[in-house]
Amino acid sequence: MVKNEKMKLPQPIQTGDTIALVSPAKHISADYIEAAQSYWEKQGYKVLVGEYANGQHNYFSGTIEERCTDFQAALNNDDVKAIICTRGGYGCLHLVDIINWAGMLNSPKWIVGFSDITVFHQKLNRLNICSLHATMPLNYAQNTPQSFERMNSQLSGEKNAYAWQTNQFKIGKTEGILLGGNLSILHSLIGTDDQPDYNGSILFIEEVGEYLYAIDRMFYALSKSGILDKISGLLVGGMTDIKDTVPPFGLTLQEIILNHFPYRHLPVAFEFSAGHIHDNHALILGKQTTFEVNSDGSCTLEQ
Repeated sequence: MVKNEKMKLPQPIQTGDTIALVSPAKHISADYIEAAQSYWEKQGYKVLVGEYANGQHNYFSGTIEERCTDFQAALNNDDVKAIICTRGGYGCLHLVDIINWAGMLNSPKWIVGFSDITVFHQKLNRLNICSLHATMPLNYAQNTPQSFERMNSQLSGEKNAYAWQTNQFKIGKTEGILLGGNLSILHSLIGTDDQPDYNGSILFIEEVGEYLYAIDRMFYALSKSGILDKISGLLVGGMTDIKDTVPPFGLTLQEIILNHFPYRHLPVAFEFSAGHIHDNHALILGKQTTFEVNSDGSCTLEQ
């Protein structure tokens, strides 16, 4: 059991507070942003839309300078209490070393998103600041009501408890800082100056559209880098549209992952409802978390 008392949790947001919508990565159509603005205003918040939030420069929502300008403006605005990233795709890596994060050290605010936004989650967790892995405006139309309920409750400071059933697992109970996000992004940041301290942490992963052999390769990287020896638990979320090769790889996704834990005594659970799925439940990365997997496959997670 490892506790990290240095992690800073942003203040809960309240009705009347201002949130910002920014697009730090791929281009997104204006209708998604308009729908998100309407949603948050109906919840009682003021909404500030970034100047380049629905812009376009090739694949991206703007040039690197434009995307960085929007994100930095939201960070520097004292009225903004939460920054909602409109979508992922690719592009956050362009910004992470240009953004001035200094203001977050003394007065952290919520950064919300998933997928490519994992780049920012890793940076913030490295700086001992919590952030929110949750759905984004691109996905709002398909998300379940529970996705919104969990996101709103986490942002408003409520404690959250999750319970689910998994078919393949390793039993155990642990407590530690929850870290992680999109597996491909985590893999790409191994050994960089944005990799957080995984010692004693609970690792959460999710993925979309990868091949089984690529999952295997990424887990070998996590193992060979020492990360799997440091963590105290593994939480596997949505592994969506995972593909096989011809001829087939020969192992299931669960077998690939569990093969890395025969002598590592820690809880492992699959099928947690978060990631590139409609029922995308929010998780606070960087927060002290309790995680338990029982012999009947029942699982609980509390934050």
